[in-house]
Amino acid sequence: MAAQGTLYTCKDNFRSRNILIAAEYGKAKLTVHQEPPNFIFGETNRSDAFLAKFPLGKVPAFESKDGVKLTEAAAIAYYVAGNELKGKDNAQNAQILQWIAFADNEILPPASAWTFPCLGIMGFNKQTQEKAQAEVKTILSYLNKVFLSKTYLVGERISLADIAVFSALLNLYTLVLDPAFRKPYGNVNRWFETVLNQPNVRKVVGQAKLCEVAAQFDAATFAEIQGKGDSAKKTDKKAAKKDEKKESKKEDKKQAPEPLDAGDEILMAEPPKKDPFEAFPKGTFVMDDFKRSYSNEDTAVSIPYFWQKFDPENYSIWYCEYKYPEDLTMVFMSCNLISGMMQRLDKMRKNAFASMCLFGEDNCSTISGIWVWRGHELAFTLSEDWQIDYESYQWKKLDPKDESTKTLVNEYLAWEGQFGGKKFNQGKIFK
Repeated sequence: MAAQGTLYTCKDNFRSRNILIAAEYGKAKLTVHQEPPNFIFGETNRSDAFLAKFPLGKVPAFESKDGVKLTEAAAIAYYVAGNELKGKDNAQNAQILQWIAFADNEILPPASAWTFPCLGIMGFNKQTQEKAQAEVKTILSYLNKVFLSKTYLVGERISLADIAVFSALLNLYTLVLDPAFRKPYGNVNRWFETVLNQPNVRKVVGQAKLCEVAAQFDAATFAEIQGKGDSAKKTDKKAAKKDEKKESKKEDKKQAPEPLDAGDEILMAEPPKKDPFEAFPKGTFVMDDFKRSYSNEDTAVSIPYFWQKFDPENYSIWYCEYKYPEDLTMVFMSCNLISGMMQRLDKMRKNAFASMCLFGEDNCSTISGIWVWRGHELAFTLSEDWQIDYESYQWKKLDPKDESTKTLVNEYLAWEGQFGGKKFNQGKIFK
């Protein structure tokens, strides 16, 4: 009998793609809640009613007509698929499970790292993208050998193995694998287009077309999606002012009776920006000395060193917490979010230090951290160059004399402790 039930997910959730394709083959009768008012991510999946059924609050989530509740995409796809997709014996069943795990663990991480910045849902990091591209090449080379003598991954017809691997590769093929990139992988391309043109697949993915020109990261789109429209406008205004200065210089040169000499050019050059922290007293706390202690010695030494040397008259301690945990999905993406912020604040490093921590797991995580810097103002307001990310966090100045502050700082520096009941996943240091 065909499966019946309700699927909760976000619209265009890549993890739900193989579920919906499998449901088409299995003729499952699904009610899909993926848009308001039936489903609002961050609200519906945090409601008491939803958490009573799915305690982790993760999507996709599925409840069958007879009460079966599932949360992992692979398990849901298996449940709603027809028998024709599941293999004819134990050997084929095991091979199918192997390819599903391969899609989740080997393909999706690099595929997401490469394509998500192009979609504006993750910041760009050159090293991360280059690593992802190299991993994708390795995966495609492997698959190209597999399809040298095969039409499908398992058996003589399409199975859940093909659907899982196809779904994991879809964003790559439609966004970034241009003709030159995919040319060496003819066997994979043939298989991919075979799956793509299956009627049941087309019902879900529509008229998806192979990439002609590789998509690129667009900072403006990323800023808009991340709710940074105001910061983007400031950047645009700043660029416009620079353009105005350049045009003004051109006009001056045209009107000048004689060519400008080297000395004139130097006088007209824009002076280097001063470090905003220089406006505050240096105090007695030497940031570089603490950073060396923290980098080279055990926290049993470096943490007491911090409290011994810290200068509360001229330095301040701040706690921050990411405002939109409902938008955090895969752990590696959340880590990239932290890394991107730190990279963009590179000019703060001389007079600032931070320990940022990620808590939880995929699709159920939070980000918070401890920052220390010179002065007592919220540092990001001191320079337009530092204002890209900070508004996505709530900021609270801490009292260094308070014992609760010391406990909190010690936990974030050691990456060990209670953390208010949050489960530590990993951390990143800004120094």
